[in-house]
Amino acid sequence: MASQTLPRKPRFIGPRKTFAIVASMYHEPLMNGLLESTKAELLGLMPAASVPLYRVPGAWEIPVCAEYVMQYTGADVIICLGVVIRGETAHADLITQSVCDKLQEMSVRHLTPIINTVLLVNNEAEARARVFGDEMNRGVEAARAALNMAELFSKLHTAYPTPRKNEDE
Repeated sequence: MASQTLPRKPRFIGPRKTFAIVASMYHEPLMNGLLESTKAELLGLMPAASVPLYRVPGAWEIPVCAEYVMQYTGADVIICLGVVIRGETAHADLITQSVCDKLQEMSVRHLTPIINTVLLVNNEAEARARVFGDEMNRGVEAARAALNMAELFSKLHTAYPTPRKNEDE
């Protein structure tokens, strides 16, 4: 069962940050709600943040766009948003598992936070609760996680500006 506790509101003090959002266009009304709650929370907590938006057709296209954004834009954090509703086959599970795996690999490889908010739900009612709900709004959750990761990575970059040398080198 998913947690209904939101991440803490960060107390971000520091230079302007860029939070790139890669968002699916599939399930447009749901996606618009998820996108709006994410942006509102980000800009409400960090008004000077830069929040460029990149729209892709569906969840499957999110990783390739996120990779491009990561390599070419210098975003501090990438937030990936999508809604996938299960059908009668395993297609939705296969799509979301692949997307999840690729986003995690990318984040670790580039040492750049990626917030994965590609939701896999059983029906539209579940999606609406997670997108428009007050108790479990995944857009608010994604924004707070992104701000917390930006804060953490700023501290890490200050404390450890260069990578440690591998003992084998």
